[in-house]
Amino acid sequence: METTLRGVGVSHGVAIGQVRHMGTAVLEPPAKQIPAEDAPREQARARQAVEAVSADLTARGNLAGGQAQAVLEAQALMAADPELLADVDRRVAVGSTAERAVYDAFASYRALLAQAGEYLAGRVADLDDVRNRIIARLLGVPMPGVPDSDEPFVLIARDLAPADTALLDPALVLGFVTEEGGPTSHSAILARALGVPAVVALPGACELAEGTVVAVDGSTGEVHVEPGDGRRAELERAAAERRAALAASSGPGATSDGHRVPLLANVGGPADVAAAVEAGAEGVGLFRTEFLFLDDHRTAPSLETQADAYRKVLEAFPEGRVVVRVLDAGADKPLDFLTPADEPNPALGVRGLRTLLDHPEVLRTQLAALARAAEGLPVHLEVMAPMVADRTDARAFADACREAGLQAKAGAMVEIPSAALRARSILREVEFLSLGTNDLAQYTFAADRQVGAVSRLQDPWQPALLDLVALAAEAAREEDKSCGVCGEAAADPLLACVLTGLGVTSLSMSATAIPYVRAALAQHTLAQCERAAAAARATDSAEEARRAAQAVLSGE
Repeated sequence: METTLRGVGVSHGVAIGQVRHMGTAVLEPPAKQIPAEDAPREQARARQAVEAVSADLTARGNLAGGQAQAVLEAQALMAADPELLADVDRRVAVGSTAERAVYDAFASYRALLAQAGEYLAGRVADLDDVRNRIIARLLGVPMPGVPDSDEPFVLIARDLAPADTALLDPALVLGFVTEEGGPTSHSAILARALGVPAVVALPGACELAEGTVVAVDGSTGEVHVEPGDGRRAELERAAAERRAALAASSGPGATSDGHRVPLLANVGGPADVAAAVEAGAEGVGLFRTEFLFLDDHRTAPSLETQADAYRKVLEAFPEGRVVVRVLDAGADKPLDFLTPADEPNPALGVRGLRTLLDHPEVLRTQLAALARAAEGLPVHLEVMAPMVADRTDARAFADACREAGLQAKAGAMVEIPSAALRARSILREVEFLSLGTNDLAQYTFAADRQVGAVSRLQDPWQPALLDLVALAAEAAREEDKSCGVCGEAAADPLLACVLTGLGVTSLSMSATAIPYVRAALAQHTLAQCERAAAAARATDSAEEARRAAQAVLSGE
């Protein structure tokens, strides 16, 4: 009997095939004591295993190339982290075996990451994979991985490590479904880069029996178990229509009646630029600058280092628009030299612009680096502040930009409900708004993005969230200024049409989503998008909003 499960779609496309499960994780090593004289030998064993795993991850990265290489190199560094190794040595010195010391040391570090907010908690799967690889080597057992199969299949796992995701063969692995993870996990990022349909955070995924036929829709997040002929035909027809629309779609983003909606890319550094250019991005709507600061939590990068990295991105979009978000530190991205270590609730404490205003020298250096990076380039540089709460915040940021001599538009991110409610006031200080729908949902519904129990409240289709988007867009229109969206919501082709109907003036997303959104917009008029937006806002739940918009845009 056909049933439908719903998770979070993180990579577009449809995959239909039999279920194959990822190998079982390494078991917890027994906690047995060793004589003191064996400690040096066990410490040496641990270090040899760490070095071997680090080398293997680096080699896998070299083989995969591209974005996967950067992810796997980060994992290799994680494996050889000096503090973790020192913790392993200490545990062996008091009687643990090498494998038990590794297990306990990683468990301690894992707990810290899991409590640190979305960005770092999203790295827990990476850490678990490193731990499992080291322990497997110490125990002399094979590392669990993607199952062998002569036929293409849909991969099911509790979570997927980057080392496995990066080397998936799309000809064999039709798609994958995980019980854990989220849209910002490395596995989700790599799935989008590979073009493999994927659904994450699907409760009960691991309970699906081996060999069960499933249909995975990476756009909607739906997994149809034992789909009937009618469902298969429907999904295959929809997939064929998407492929045809993608093939026919090119050029700037616009509705079918010519209303322009620039489609921009979210990038995390120079390594993401090539994919954005290839996808036809018209610029960058969110340049996350944290990558420079997270490499070393103890000190800020120099002005020269920052300017060099920023210029590489700016040079890729001559005459294009590049929107840079200044450092968003705190909460899920703590930095030792900036963020307080003892906040009871970091997400509601000193983060984003608040952190920078407490450390004005860091903001001054970053703005000066951006000014230097843009010298002599025809690019349209815009700079925005994260976590702006009110007009006072907006004025402080605009003043800092002027004092730095930055010849760029200053803008504010709308991630807090107060900013959406008082958008006109904020726009009297800055030149544009950019809606970060992920955080805006979190703060609107008091629903932590890492807590699965409240996942329905994190859905960007929630009518209350659409109301806030509409408020901000209306304020921007009245002030004759722009209001874009740079959260995950922009990557949903159906929701992109609704956002356009709400008055949003640009959409920024991961590079792989751009062709899908471009094709969706090209199939509908602005009036249709506006009617879909009104229909969605008139409902009382995310699911109802999605269905109402779909009905309008499909002509039902």
